Amino acid sequence: MHFVFSGLLVGLLVGLTGVGGGSLMTPILMLMFGIHPSTAVGTDLIYAAVTKSVGTAVHAFNRTIAWRVTLLLALGSAPTALAMIVALRALGSPGPVTADIITIVLGVSLALTGLAMLFRKVIQRLAEAGADRLGATARAALTVLTGIVLGVLVSISSVGAGALGVSALTLLYPRLPTARIVGSDIAHAVPLALIAGIGHWLNGAVAMATVGLLLIGSIPGVVAGALVAPRLSDDILRPALAIVLMIVGVRLILPMR
Repeated sequence: MHFVFSGLLVGLLVGLTGVGGGSLMTPILMLMFGIHPSTAVGTDLIYAAVTKSVGTAVHAFNRTIAWRVTLLLALGSAPTALAMIVALRALGSPGPVTADIITIVLGVSLALTGLAMLFRKVIQRLAEAGADRLGATARAALTVLTGIVLGVLVSISSVGAGALGVSALTLLYPRLPTARIVGSDIAHAVPLALIAGIGHWLNGAVAMATVGLLLIGSIPGVVAGALVAPRLSDDILRPALAIVLMIVGVRLILPMR
């Protein structure tokens, strides 16, 4: 029942703010339920792959996915995710060494996600100011590089494909409508989460029963959040959640020092 309620809470917040579930679910599984970091990450990745598949279908129907951008991201993230899973397995995932690595990377990812949310409007202004400075080749290369960075962060911590991915794409493609940036980011997150999630599952670090319970709560939560979101001020919700993510990120990092 606790997992269902957690799924409902995370789904509600995702529906209200659009922030990826990994930023919220993985810390909850680790800090509230005491689940090993590897298993928390693997479980969240499978959960995210399912939920974001639904989001991708909606965006595809609405034609709000820039498939070329999604492909460029995947060219960087997919092989990187595979390499990270192999590296975690070599380090003994799940185990004490990988627990420390995942906790640190997760903490840093959450802090960066919080900063990206907090300074979203500043990022948008910077992107608009430098819109024409990048050539097509350089933009494509930087998109692949962004995919590599996301592949590292997501496969190790399950965090990064949401706010960080959107922020990076906003800087690289400032003339692309926000809906297409979000749609492209969500579409890219599906194969990335699936590849990384299957890798964690093969490493024995996924609790499939927990995935089912989380989905039972999160699906109605996302719907409810999406319905309520237009009535609430985004200027209050996002900064509040950003501060919470940064606090949790610091909380995860400090004990490792």
